[in-house]
Amino acid sequence: MDISFSFENRITLQNRVRLKQFLSKLFNNEKVAAESLSYVFCSDTFLLRINQEYLQHNYYTDIITFDLSNDKHSPVVGEIYISVDTVRDNAIRFHSTIEKELHRVIFHGALHLCGYKDKTKKEKIEMTKMEDRCLSEYFKKQQRPAQT
Repeated sequence: MDISFSFENRITLQNRVRLKQFLSKLFNNEKVAAESLSYVFCSDTFLLRINQEYLQHNYYTDIITFDLSNDKHSPVVGEIYISVDTVRDNAIRFHSTIEKELHRVIFHGALHLCGYKDKTKKEKIEMTKMEDRCLSEYFKKQQRPAQT
């Protein structure tokens, strides 16, 4: 699977190779074929324009995910837009780090493309559970063993 990261706004995204491997594994575990994912990190203003133009929503959001696949039987082709401004604000709001909040929305977009939804209360609970699972797995593997 081809995964790319583009930056309209600056934000630190470390361990990109490892993140790409994790995202590929996520799709494999969910048994969803994927061709490509394009992540675009942008400003609130940039994402608001996309929200207005393509979704006819006039509000700010942290992430918009587009499934550009030909049909439901084709491998996933996805574009994921993430507001760096909102990620930073949400990190403060939810008492998290920018790194963890950034990864939460990265995984959130991938989970949408795997078929998870978040419109109803039940769907939101399941989405949050999956985001937490991804964060736990991703950051657990990143920890170093204790020095003795």
